[in-house]
Amino acid sequence: MTLFEADPEQRPRVIRPYGDTTDDGMVQLSFTLPLPHGPLAEGAALRMAALMGVQRPLLVHARPVGTEFSFFVVYGAVVHGVDLDAVEVVEREYPLLSAQEVDDAIREGLGRDLVVVGACVGTDAHTVGIDAILNVKGFAGHKGLEYYHGMRVVNLGAQIAVDVLARRALEEDADAVLVSQAVTQRDAHLTNVRELCAELDAVFADRGRRPLLVVGGPRFDPQMAAELGVNRVFGRGTTPNDVASYLVHALTAGRRPAAVDACAASERSTV
Repeated sequence: MTLFEADPEQRPRVIRPYGDTTDDGMVQLSFTLPLPHGPLAEGAALRMAALMGVQRPLLVHARPVGTEFSFFVVYGAVVHGVDLDAVEVVEREYPLLSAQEVDDAIREGLGRDLVVVGACVGTDAHTVGIDAILNVKGFAGHKGLEYYHGMRVVNLGAQIAVDVLARRALEEDADAVLVSQAVTQRDAHLTNVRELCAELDAVFADRGRRPLLVVGGPRFDPQMAAELGVNRVFGRGTTPNDVASYLVHALTAGRRPAAVDACAASERSTV
């Protein structure tokens, strides 16, 4: 336990980045500019850093990327501080359970297998994320959902159309649909999730409720769950244990997926 955890009053209210000494504000930035590598490009990189509020920017690395682009790393200080009282985060509101506790909760709460259907949707061919959560080998020392005796997992893999995923979820009578998105150009991950949300609403209309919709990927903001119409957003570093514990919490408590109405509202707002 850290000093700040033991005594929250000891925590500073406003913090700044740390480089060489406490509160010196030192940061390191990396970015690419659409200029051939040379003096003009390096000068533009330093000017860009200055416009971003970096004081005394120092160019510590520069190299060409092909013939028309240049990559830079800039080091310098910022004057900005972060007021911790103004920081909003999504706190985990459920306990992390062991595999045995998850299986026991499913048996006692559902009395049957918990059915999960997962995929990467659209043109996304990156299955590392969805496989880390679903495959038995898992991630970071945690076994994937296939390892749990109380779960039946259907992993559809990559580049699955949203309508195909929604229909398969209906065929499998899924309790939860898991989507991993690594392709995010032009906010493709947000578009795909909104389209999937609408498809699930449509194909499950006669059921009165749709499965839980859980999404994850490095560019998702956990605070966007309601806006996207999903039940949960997981970000970087999520383990299968996190997801399994959430599914048990959400499904065995007898809750109706709160994102159903949010999805409809989200779809109406985009028309």
